[in-house]
Amino acid sequence: MKYLKVPFLLIWRLWFYLLMIITILVMSPLLLLFTFKEAHYHIFWRIARILSKVLIYGMGFRLNVQFDEELEPNKSYMFCPNHTSLMDPFVLIAISKNPIVFVGKQELVKIPVFGFFYKRVVIMVDRNNPESRRRVFSMAKKRLQNGVSMAIFPEGLVPEEDVVLAPFKKGAFSLAIEFEIPIVPQVYYDCKRLFSWDVFKGGMGVFRVRQHKFISTKGFSIKERDQLKDKVFNIIYKDLASDKKYMKDTNRKK
Repeated sequence: MKYLKVPFLLIWRLWFYLLMIITILVMSPLLLLFTFKEAHYHIFWRIARILSKVLIYGMGFRLNVQFDEELEPNKSYMFCPNHTSLMDPFVLIAISKNPIVFVGKQELVKIPVFGFFYKRVVIMVDRNNPESRRRVFSMAKKRLQNGVSMAIFPEGLVPEEDVVLAPFKKGAFSLAIEFEIPIVPQVYYDCKRLFSWDVFKGGMGVFRVRQHKFISTKGFSIKERDQLKDKVFNIIYKDLASDKKYMKDTNRKK
């Protein structure tokens, strides 16, 4: 039975990329129009949310979100979700009405069609280049206006499938302290199980998300960055480790 599912899984995966390319091409005139000026980013964000919802629901997924604290309009935040799947950014975009600028990897620019728009709206960073990391700070200062927030997956890369939560990088917490914006811990329980990088697993289902209470960074100094990083890590790790579905998939036999 397991092997009979493989052709359907491959077709389903192919449908994701076709759906993404078709949706971006259809929306490309609007996407182009509203990426030329920073002032139009709020409008671009609404279009991005539509695109993300088309991908999520078009793939047969549903969203079940628990908000421990609601976002305030026109206020900036630092979103810090765990990272397990290609679907993670689309989930974050779909559930947030507040416009968010991502700090992301340069490698994603190479994805056809998607990469063209990606490089126009994402602050790209080369983690091996100190100059690139400094550039993120200057660009973030420019973007964090008019209620625009930032999002960084603090694990950096998607960890191996048997890892509960990879160690966090320091960038998100340095920026949050520098600009005194609250940190929003988010937990994604099902993206790895339903749409991981392993093309031979997954399926339609519900993406459960928990948005924890925000963590204020006012009054924090850069010396307290590691303390803040560990606090966010422990919040997310505790949630993941106590979720039976997540742990069953994470600890599955190879």
